[in-house]
Amino acid sequence: MLKNIKKTDSQEYTAKDIFVLKGLEPVRRRPAMYIGSTGTDGLHHLIWECLDNAIDEAMVGYADNIEVILLPDNKVRVTDNGRGIPVDIHPQTKVSALETVLTTLHAGAKFGKKVYQVSGGLHGVGVSVVCALSSFMRVEVCRDGFLYTQEYCKGTPKAKVKKEGKCKQSGTAVVFQPDKEIFKSIAFDKKTILNHLRRQAYLTKGVRIKFEDQSADKKSVYTFYFESGLRTYTKYLAGSNALIHETPFYVSKEKEGILVEAAFQYTEEQEGYEESFANNIFTLEGGSHLTGFRSALTRVLNDYAKKNNYLKEDEENLDGRDVRIGLNAAISVKIKEPQFEGQTKTKLGNPEAKTAVEMAINESLTEYLEQYPQDARAILQYCLLAAKARRAATAARQTVLRKGALEGLSLPGKLADCSSKEPAESELFIVEGASAGGSAKSGRDRRFQAILPLRGKILNVERAKLNRMLGSDEIKSLVIALGTAIAQDFDISKLRYHRVVIMTDADVDGAHIRTLLLTLFYRHLRPVIEQGYLYIAQPPLYKIQDGKRMEYAYNEADKIEIVEDMRKSGPKSVNVQRFKGLGEMNADQLWETTMNPANRTLLKVSIEDAKEADRIFDVLMGEEVLARKRFIQTHAKYVKNLDI
Repeated sequence: MLKNIKKTDSQEYTAKDIFVLKGLEPVRRRPAMYIGSTGTDGLHHLIWECLDNAIDEAMVGYADNIEVILLPDNKVRVTDNGRGIPVDIHPQTKVSALETVLTTLHAGAKFGKKVYQVSGGLHGVGVSVVCALSSFMRVEVCRDGFLYTQEYCKGTPKAKVKKEGKCKQSGTAVVFQPDKEIFKSIAFDKKTILNHLRRQAYLTKGVRIKFEDQSADKKSVYTFYFESGLRTYTKYLAGSNALIHETPFYVSKEKEGILVEAAFQYTEEQEGYEESFANNIFTLEGGSHLTGFRSALTRVLNDYAKKNNYLKEDEENLDGRDVRIGLNAAISVKIKEPQFEGQTKTKLGNPEAKTAVEMAINESLTEYLEQYPQDARAILQYCLLAAKARRAATAARQTVLRKGALEGLSLPGKLADCSSKEPAESELFIVEGASAGGSAKSGRDRRFQAILPLRGKILNVERAKLNRMLGSDEIKSLVIALGTAIAQDFDISKLRYHRVVIMTDADVDGAHIRTLLLTLFYRHLRPVIEQGYLYIAQPPLYKIQDGKRMEYAYNEADKIEIVEDMRKSGPKSVNVQRFKGLGEMNADQLWETTMNPANRTLLKVSIEDAKEADRIFDVLMGEEVLARKRFIQTHAKYVKNLDI
């Protein structure tokens, strides 16, 4: 029903209220729409966009050398020896093609069919977005025997394209400095860049990718070059783990106009890695090509198992979980019209990619199993063993649940729950010990903060089976408090708190308990981390008092700064108290420093590199003592705080 509303000047809505953003202004207004975020991921996305253009030149055979250089003042230089961006006048924009590409959204050769049959930078907004979000950009083009340059500031050219002189080679170099007004930080991470470049070198076999860090005092250079492509990449994914079969599977075929390349190798390590790519873009969330690979792998292995009597006709088939235990696989497709989800391209949607991958894997994997019967036997026996272990674990879990380990039980008695029933505003503090638990219970805000004290160190789940885990009272209490259940019954939608905070003492024992809890969450409750619900509290290390003035220091640097500041006011006696544990803090102190949302600092736990995280947990918490000893010896000199 329409109502008569009295009009005021502030309520008028006319044509003058419709804003039309021109050029690259939309990018600067809403950068996250184009690069995902203005945090670390978005910052590095600028490099990936420039690199995509160089890789595209390599994929069509015009470039074989690419350089990425970190320069002082957080500048980056990306160079390729491709054809060079055209500099002649564009018929539509009436300015040079170089300026058109750098300052116009959706401008590029990738929208046509002639220059790039396949490319990663599909949307044509990549390098122009980098231009828009950089306080400085300089592009150098070697083409037709001459060097051309142009500089930009925040998406605007400083001058027209300049013809500098003669140039023997060909290619493009882009130098840019991210805009401090846009990004939370413009400091690049060398490890993140190296991981991305290594991956691209594996995917673009025969292309040399060089990385150089000129920004630090100690300059470093890395060069990646892989002649065998994905075949070599699976060996990298497998690492030093024992191999199940000697010969890696590899296929490179064109199906339905799509080039499919895939490789895999099984190892004895339970954790597997499946990485998928479309036009060299890492599709973190997978998509149709990964779905096609998985379904074909499961079907072919089942068919071979029945044909060769590894499975009897009346026996249960292997399922997807069984054939992916210990699997290290890489799947890459080159497709003319990729349909990505969003500009950040984390998932491929093309249904034809699923069909093409299925066809290629069906044919080649069947041939592989027939050609290498010993490898086939090793793979099938390993998968059948995984299926047997899965069924045994399911039976054990059901037995435990029938005995009432989790289902039907009320919340643990030691849980001091909050009154709110809204997960979005509720917090659970996992606290070390009864003493700290008592302070936390007294100091908390009962409306939205719950406290679960743990007694001692929980079980190391890296070495324990599910039935033993659920036999641990501490782990059982935690799982019940979370409300998600565990293993196959895990349901993240039932999580009762959207901030789960690990709050342990700032000493060696506290760090050990924190590591044990992180191992539990990573191995068995990983979606809690992936959804951004797991945090680590940052309690202060020191209480510093000068008369009536009292401050808290959270690290050594804070302590030195506060003490020096207090001593400036005169030769007074500054008292520094080191907190050995949370239990030493009064309830009001714990609230004020560690639990009060207005004052506290929480570290959000995230998984940036699942493979590296898995390796670290194996080393620190696994059964291999020698690997742990080597880790300690290697990193001992970096220890800053050591309890003696």
